[in-house]
Amino acid sequence: MKCLNGSRLPDMKRSPGHLLGKRAEWAALVLLVLKGYRPRHRNWRGGGGELDLIMQRRDVIVFVEVKARSDDLYGGAAAAFNSKKQKALIRTASAYLGHFSLWDRPSRFDLVTFERRRGFISWRIRHYRNAFEPDLGRQF
Repeated sequence: MKCLNGSRLPDMKRSPGHLLGKRAEWAALVLLVLKGYRPRHRNWRGGGGELDLIMQRRDVIVFVEVKARSDDLYGGAAAAFNSKKQKALIRTASAYLGHFSLWDRPSRFDLVTFERRRGFISWRIRHYRNAFEPDLGRQF
């Protein structure tokens, strides 16, 4: 929903899953900054997709997918990071590297998961470095 001046109003009708995802992205950002990563972009859109977080660690561009699940049914948060999602991330990351002329920089794909196990009130947070290694050359 937009205001008369074109600015966006907060959508109070967002689903609980959407709000959980946005909170998880902020928590992942804080976690990675505390680990020494520098943020480059958040929710970058291009190439037909969206990248949750783009961070930098030394000279490496790190594309971070964030997954959150309020229970561990169906394999939990990590199981949602399937090959279809990985292919979409590769396509979007390729668009990002091309848009900012960063093809000469090393890059990798990380996954941060937030998960609450059934019967527990605490959250389990995991950071998977190099969650998968794509062959970017095959995309073109």
